[in-house]
Amino acid sequence: MTPASAPPAAVVAVPLRWRSRAVLAAASLAGLVMLVWPLLVRVPEGARLDPPFLFLALLPLVIVVVLAELSEGGIDARVLAILGVLSAINAVLRGLSAGVAGVELVFFLLILGGRVYGAAFGFALGATSLFASALLTAGVGPWLPYQMLVSAWVGMGAGLLPRRVTGRAEIAMLVGYGIVSAYAFGILMNLSGWPFLLGVEVPGSTAGSLSFVPGAPLAENLHRFGVYTLLTSTGSWDTGRAITTSVALVVLGPAVLVTLRRAARRAVVVGSVEGSGRG
Repeated sequence: MTPASAPPAAVVAVPLRWRSRAVLAAASLAGLVMLVWPLLVRVPEGARLDPPFLFLALLPLVIVVVLAELSEGGIDARVLAILGVLSAINAVLRGLSAGVAGVELVFFLLILGGRVYGAAFGFALGATSLFASALLTAGVGPWLPYQMLVSAWVGMGAGLLPRRVTGRAEIAMLVGYGIVSAYAFGILMNLSGWPFLLGVEVPGSTAGSLSFVPGAPLAENLHRFGVYTLLTSTGSWDTGRAITTSVALVVLGPAVLVTLRRAARRAVVVGSVEGSGRG
């Protein structure tokens, strides 16, 4: 059996206690509500919907609370060092790929980190990577909390994938997850800002025909949003992100998995896998 096909290391860098699971679930639910609330509220037809400045203030607090809870759950010095190194590498990779349509070098390492170290570590890695890259590239803005949250979900989801899949099947599974994540990231990020854009006009549509309409039926707004995201990002940015992530996972994935698992075995883990699995 080759190193690349060896079974995944039975290591969970950040053990998930029942309280940590509850905090992660609550934070994810709160983040989802912050993304979709314009579609759910009932307002007079034609009324203007303003950006959720309160949500923008609360979302970073939610992420900080989650990271604090996870740190109490068992991030020791070595695991914290690994988190810092991977976050720094991701920040540099994102800086190198910024401005090139669809070329995104962050997701493959985020997925591999979540895969090896678990869902909690993946959540923390996604949030810290995007925050560090925003500071490095001067990309701090109202979109950053949403980027941090959605990237955290990508890392968390990678940690929740079936653990027994190995070898080429594992790489294939990660590639499939990377493609889904690439498109989901684009959709959710579009959704975070689309309701507040006025007079949206893209080639092939009439002016304002793809804008969010407060008070309109949910199905109608979902149709507008679907066409908007399809024309503006699905065929360009999101597809480029999916291709870049897939190629990186196929070419670099096996070697990076071996390296991360070797580091995981050497890291001091607070608690045991069996103990962390009990609710």
